[in-house]
Amino acid sequence: MAANVYASATEDDAGGAGRARVLGGATIDCPDVGTNLTTVPEKARPAVDKELAALDEQIAQAYQRLAESAPAIQQDPGVADEKVVGPLEEERTATLDRISGAMEQEGDRPEGLGELADCSVVDSGNASGGPGDGQGDGQGEAGDQGGDGDAGQEQGGGNGGQAGNGPVAADFVDIESVQPNVAEPAESDDASKGTFVSSCGVNENGLFNSDNVIAAPGVANGAHHFHDYIGNQATNAFSSDEELAAADTSCVDQGDKSSYYWPVLRLQNGTEEQDANSPGGGIEGNVGEIVTPKEVTLTFEGNPQGEVTAMPRLLRIITGDAKSFVNGPANANASWSCTGFEDRQLADKYPLCPQGSDVVRTFDFQSCWDGRNTDSANHRTHMAFVDGQGNCPSGFTPVPQLVQRIVYDVDAPSLDDGGATTPLFAVDSFPEQLHKPGTDHGDFINVFDEDLMREMVDCINSGRTCGAGTGGGEQPGDNGGGGKGNGNGGGDKGKGGGDNDNAGGDQQENPSEPPADAPATEEPAGDDATTPPGDEQPEVRASAKDDDAAGAGQGGDGAGRATPDVGTATDDGGQRAAAADSTRPQAVSGGLADTGAQLWPAAVGAVLLVAGVVLLRRVRRA
Repeated sequence: MAANVYASATEDDAGGAGRARVLGGATIDCPDVGTNLTTVPEKARPAVDKELAALDEQIAQAYQRLAESAPAIQQDPGVADEKVVGPLEEERTATLDRISGAMEQEGDRPEGLGELADCSVVDSGNASGGPGDGQGDGQGEAGDQGGDGDAGQEQGGGNGGQAGNGPVAADFVDIESVQPNVAEPAESDDASKGTFVSSCGVNENGLFNSDNVIAAPGVANGAHHFHDYIGNQATNAFSSDEELAAADTSCVDQGDKSSYYWPVLRLQNGTEEQDANSPGGGIEGNVGEIVTPKEVTLTFEGNPQGEVTAMPRLLRIITGDAKSFVNGPANANASWSCTGFEDRQLADKYPLCPQGSDVVRTFDFQSCWDGRNTDSANHRTHMAFVDGQGNCPSGFTPVPQLVQRIVYDVDAPSLDDGGATTPLFAVDSFPEQLHKPGTDHGDFINVFDEDLMREMVDCINSGRTCGAGTGGGEQPGDNGGGGKGNGNGGGDKGKGGGDNDNAGGDQQENPSEPPADAPATEEPAGDDATTPPGDEQPEVRASAKDDDAAGAGQGGDGAGRATPDVGTATDDGGQRAAAADSTRPQAVSGGLADTGAQLWPAAVGAVLLVAGVVLLRRVRRA
């Protein structure tokens, strides 16, 4: 899906002739409504979830209109407002009104929600982006595009990549140009130093879909990109808690039926997968050969300041932000590196690994739980990160931290010819997020048998190494990382500490820090948040009350726009129901690659690749 937008404007060049100047490709920028809805009445949740998914679908369709309208926008920049931004804002206004109405039926009507309808067409920075050098100042910053723009994966489309929506050379950096940047919190005498490792395979079963049962329950293609799944084999948008509990698992220890999933990694080599003409796949710009991981390590670790308590059954955690390219880095938690170099972590670049070194992506999940809720309205406020010293925010208690490490045997792409010799690689993404590395994210649903969870907690708190995944395979500690020997260096482990030369620049310096309105203390505040004994399962609810969510959220859309205050309404507890009128799940199981040598078609889903020298004017609806 190309989104190279032609706009005309006059800007004096060196000769004063008033010729147009190239600024780059474009994408759609809208506030993330879901992040701002910190609390939703439980009975309103199915309707609100459905409408939030509709907002994502509207942006995806607007991005496609942006591509299709490029020739007209070249002649008249006002077309972008008329054909793209205007209709999108009208759709969003109606959807936000339905969300407000659903919440009002069960509680108070949120204030200011309608102000989140505003969207804009913005410069992606991709068309002029060159290779990263490890010293950048943000995601996809401009530089000189390497190589012939028509070489490799049709780089002339403005946003690069096989489908014209990324990645570009500027999204990559040589890992050897990056300085070590991993910092670990000092462990106290009371630290829980053990580890528990679960072994659940690498998705050799070929279980994929473009759903997200946490963020968009009951909505087919709610993710708009494909996920790898390991562990629980019944995870899709329509899975009930009972179905997850009864499902088969790919884990060696059958007591772990948890669901672990993340966006697939693809080689943009022209391979046409079975999802090439499917929503979430090629229709939405996610193209190329899906790469099966070489190794996946699932390690549960302790807390630097004290003991951990058991995760509640069916706890849901999302780490990272799939929309961070336009949202900004507030909730981003991507961490990229190479084997042998894991003391160097990249937050917003893909690594170029030397020969003999593999690509590594690491997810360090939040490890502080509010003590009550297995989920929250925005899927964030019931969990939090430790601070730089390893303390949980006030009102939160430590639980085992999932550190998920995924290794890929992929070669460094040839940037000078746009990936023609050695293909580019990228994670799947929402179409408007342009496959940026900073959008990487992981999802987890705890479906551990309670006896096995108690065993995990006892193992971690007693300083032992346990679990079915402790024997054999490439161990993270062998790969140059610091700290506890796992070599991951991200998330709660103080990623980005010290001198950070990882091309992050203006990004959040330490994603493990809690937000400013959630001061960290060693002791949880209030009786409700008292740490339960390590071998007991506390009573939990499915979503947070107003006072539970305070201090844990990381709201705001982070995209340089003032986000209006959005009112919240009180939850009434209970389990989330699936959307009543949802359609059948969209899933693909089995090997996806079509092994023929077909190249990606020039047009997929009304895609138009436009080449030429362009000037992009930021377009906003008045």
